Order: sequence, then structure tokens, then C-alpha cells
Amino acid sequence: MGIFIFFSPYPRFTAILEISFYGSVLILLTLIFLKKTTFSLRTPLTVPFLLFVLWCFSGLFFALNKENSINDFYAHLIKYLVIFYMLFNFFNTKEKLIILVWTIIISTAFFSAGIMIYYYLILGKDISIKLGLNMTELPSNIIGISTLFAILLSFLQLKHEVIGYRKIILAVCISATTVAMLATNARGTILAMIVSLLLLGPKNKKISLFLFLFIALMISIMPVKGRFSPDIMDQIHRDARVNILYCFGEIVKDYPVVGIGFGMQTYDDQSLLRKYNERVPIKYRQDATVIAAPHNMLMDIAVRTGVVGLLLFLYIIFAFVHMGWKILKYGKNDFIRNWGYCFIVAFVAIFIQGLFENTLSGTPAIVLFTIWGMMSILWHLDTEANIYKIDTVENDGLIKSQ
Repeated sequence: MGIFIFFSPYPRFTAILEISFYGSVLILLTLIFLKKTTFSLRTPLTVPFLLFVLWCFSGLFFALNKENSINDFYAHLIKYLVIFYMLFNFFNTKEKLIILVWTIIISTAFFSAGIMIYYYLILGKDISIKLGLNMTELPSNIIGISTLFAILLSFLQLKHEVIGYRKIILAVCISATTVAMLATNARGTILAMIVSLLLLGPKNKKISLFLFLFIALMISIMPVKGRFSPDIMDQIHRDARVNILYCFGEIVKDYPVVGIGFGMQTYDDQSLLRKYNERVPIKYRQDATVIAAPHNMLMDIAVRTGVVGLLLFLYIIFAFVHMGWKILKYGKNDFIRNWGYCFIVAFVAIFIQGLFENTLSGTPAIVLFTIWGMMSILWHLDTEANIYKIDTVENDGLIKSQ
């Protein structure tokens, strides 16, 4: 499973991802059959996941594009849930969780360096052009999601790391990943970065100062500084995504309960999109070609699964936040509480980015389900610690009574 996570940010590595994914499933099934391991589904997210899956499955019968909806139901929901539960079971100790963290950090650093070399040196793009522009397989917003997640993990790992050479490796990884993130010049990523640093900063002052100075230096010499102009709110209001949301909002009005179906290829039907674009007020109407994606995670869910599906998806988020809150308040040690806070911040970041981009397929979805999986691992570790403490108290009491 570690190989799958390592290569998940990379485009055109489909064969490796498929082999590592199904190889992990096969190994797991073999171990379970030989009774060498157990496989647990017990997490606070299981019930919300189940309800959402059942609702999405029922929507397949009413989908506008049934064939693609069935395909995407497996490829972009069931498969990600399998990834979630394999992460939860494979990396269910403190040591294995840190290995997972390092895997993501190293992988993203290599990815960041590689994509910048390819884009600016091999393709010869000018440094003023946002990283990923016109790259259909790897647009700027997608690069920003994976890089910011790795930066946040590096941020906390650097705080806890005590070995000198590992600190140097982390500093190099943060530097390469941060430059790539800023080079995307993606508005959602920049906003998510600011919020994340504001949340993490007070608890990690020394590292925050290092990262703040480095980011300030990069901003001063990179095109991204235009995103920090005083009219940033006006930029958001003028953004084409406002027009896109109006169009897809009209679709929700016609399919409010079960949506148009889970299949994302339904968005490719220009005749369908133009029909609803005509209902939009002229001020917010798109031109000849209507953008074939909502560019908003919540709108995407509402369109494909209806308002009921959106509410169930929000139930998943609520269960995750509630689990994180309990870990922050009642976690039994600093490791659990500190990483719990980091994963909450990472989720806040991808949620903000999800308001500007589709994040429920490909690399963004893997990042999202990885965050949920990591928090569930902490929940497992904390629950295990509580059970051990209770057993110890009970055994001590029994010994004393004897």
C-alpha cells in the first residue's frame, strides 16, 4: 500500500498504481485467509460511509448515464473506501503511521522537483506561467492539493524530529514542495495555505517563522505575489466559478433528490449543460462552451447525488470533525493530540481547496481519504490506549485484592 501512496501524485503511473493497489488487496486477502492478520472496519466513519454508499448505489437506477455511473461508483467511491480501510489496517501503529507520513513527504518532494524541471526546463515554459497551466492530466489546483498536504505533514514532523540529518531532509523537502505549491498560483491553494499557517503557527512558533520567511521570500520573487493584491475579494467575485455554480445550481433544481447520477462523464454532455446555462441570469451566463465541471466539491456532490447525498456527505465530514475534536480534547498523549490537530488543519485546507476545484476523484480524492484514514488510525491508537489503561487498572486492583 505504501507504493500506491508514494506514486499517487504522479500522472501517467496508472499501471504502477493499479498493480500496487490490487497487489495490496491480494496480499491482505491472503493474510486474512491464512489467519495471519485481522481486518477491522470499526471506525467512527464506517456508518456515515455506509449510508452514503447505499444512497449513491440507489441513485444508479435513476442516473442519466447509467453505464458511467456504475463505473464511477466503483472507481471513485468503492475503490477509495478500500484505500481508506487498507490504510487504517496497514498503518495502525505509531511507527507505521510515521512511515506513512514520511512516504507522503518524500514522494511529494520528488514529484515537486520533477514537475518543475519538466514544466520550466524541458517544456521551456516561462517562470511567470503558473505551474500546470494547460496540463490536462495535472492542472495547477491538483498540484496545489498534494503539495500543501505534504507541507503540513512536514511542518509537524519537523517539530518532532530529533535526528539532525532527518531535519535537513525535511527542510529540503519543505523547500522544494513549497516552491512548487506557490508556482501553481492557484487561488484556492493560496487561501488554504494562509488559513493553515494561521492555525498551525501559534503551536509551532519556531518552524512557523522559518516557513513564513521562506514563503515571503518566494512570494517576493514569484508571480504568485499578484494573488495577494488588495482586490483579492473582487477577484473571487469576478471568477468564472461563480457562473459555473449558477449553471450547476439549475441542474440541482431539476434533480434535487437523487441527482443526475454518480458518473462524471455526464458533465461532458454539452447539450445538457447549455440547456441549464440558458436558465441562468444573463449576467452570470457562460459563453458558447459551458464548463463541464462544477469546480466545487459540495456542488459536485449535490449535482451527482442530490441534496440527500450532500447531507450524507456532510454527515461524513461531521463524524470526522467530531472524531478529531475528541482526539484533541481527550487524546492520551502529545503524539495523538498533535497529529490530530495537524490532520484537522489538513482537512480544513483541502476543504477550502475543494470550494475551488473538484476533489472527489484522482489525486485529490486519495489525499482526502488518506487524511480521513490517518485520523482514524489516531482514533484507533487512542482507543487502544484507553482499553490498555482500563485493563491495567483492573488487573492491578485484582492483584491488590488477592
